[in-house]
Amino acid sequence: MEKGYVKNWFHDALTVFNLELRTLLHDSGVMIIFIVAGFFYPILYNLVYKNGVLEDTPVAVVDNADCADSRRMIREIDATREVKIAYTCTDMNQARDLFQRRKVNGIIYFPSDFGDLLTYKQTAKFSIYADMSSFLYYKNLLMSSEFVMLHEINNIKIERYEFDGETGQEAVQSVNTILYEDNNPYNRAFSYSIFLISAILMLIIQQVMFYGMSLSVGTAREENRSVASLPESLKGHGVGRIVLGRGAVYWLMFMVIGLYITTIVPAMFKFPQRGQFWNIVYLVNLFTIVCVFFSMTWSSFITRRESVFLLLLFMSPVCVFLTGFSWPTTAFPKFWKFFSYLFPSTFGCQGFINLNTAGATFETIKPQIFALTLQGMIYFVTACVAVYIENFVLKNKDIIEEKAGIVKQKAMERRVQRQEWIQTRGEQMEERVQTRLEERKQKRKKKWLKSKQSACLPQEVMPQE
Repeated sequence: MEKGYVKNWFHDALTVFNLELRTLLHDSGVMIIFIVAGFFYPILYNLVYKNGVLEDTPVAVVDNADCADSRRMIREIDATREVKIAYTCTDMNQARDLFQRRKVNGIIYFPSDFGDLLTYKQTAKFSIYADMSSFLYYKNLLMSSEFVMLHEINNIKIERYEFDGETGQEAVQSVNTILYEDNNPYNRAFSYSIFLISAILMLIIQQVMFYGMSLSVGTAREENRSVASLPESLKGHGVGRIVLGRGAVYWLMFMVIGLYITTIVPAMFKFPQRGQFWNIVYLVNLFTIVCVFFSMTWSSFITRRESVFLLLLFMSPVCVFLTGFSWPTTAFPKFWKFFSYLFPSTFGCQGFINLNTAGATFETIKPQIFALTLQGMIYFVTACVAVYIENFVLKNKDIIEEKAGIVKQKAMERRVQRQEWIQTRGEQMEERVQTRLEERKQKRKKKWLKSKQSACLPQEVMPQE
């Protein structure tokens, strides 16, 4: 009995698998999304951000201070890898003209009191202006200025300690009480592409799967079909077979796409690959399974084919920032922190960055693995519930429509009764108003007649003395 049940279960799931696979292969729109977005979009994204390290950004300097401190800072800024002092201007108008003609991508301005404030041991300021047409211009100008500024602050502190009577070594020890070394092992070149693409790659898997599945669901509903309808052989049972049978199609496709995105694409563009291969395979496998159930759950709300593209524009940037790669999740407001738990990309991207970029062990990403496992179980249940509800609606469509017709008819009757009551009430109010107006009119008429009669009475003549 059990063997027969298991055999029938797998046979039914395979039937659903074949049906879903044929449907996808005959839907050109879905296949274009899967192939173009899945295989070529990661390459396109990497080509756009290929030059993740920008060197020798040309800037103009306006040195109104013309002191030893400002000139030393200018030389040190020019010596950094990020910035090149291309022009030395006499005033801001000249520098602004170069900026507008795209000769420079930034301006460094030293005010005239810069040296005097340092001499009197007061806070001195200098300003930087960056071309925001590219984030890299701003990053380079800010990084070079901050590195030089921190170095100069230490030198100024040492000079002041020496001025107070301390020897050179004592002054250095007073400033640098604890010696430290700045080390960035995972992105030594501060490459923006390594910083960004590591998070984008896993997000592509989720987004492409969701939009492809939603496109298929929207097409089916526009054609009055249901992707959740049970085959006749199941006799109204087998929600789990529907979910797992359909899900196996997308899992099979996106395991290939996922491994291509997470292993081949980084190798093509020479990104760091510090994680162990089988750890990445396990993470991609779990992430793909969760994305399947996630997509099946939320695609059940799609009713039209074109609705997917509106979601594409709206949700993609939100999911990118909710991964926490650009802003720490500990600084998220509570609403956005809990909202990020809805998306598998939140934990999938964190796990992939830790494994592939930072070279972490599997033990390090256990919190992400636990979160993805919990998400997978919850979304499997919700996907089954969505299929069950849709099948219940399809099976009892006539009864539901009949009840809906009855409810609609009762609503119409209540509306008619309410309109009649409002009309009757309005007529009564109108009669009352007319009656009151007539009463007021009669009162005014009586008052007028009374006043007229009083005016017509003969006046008594006063006797003369």
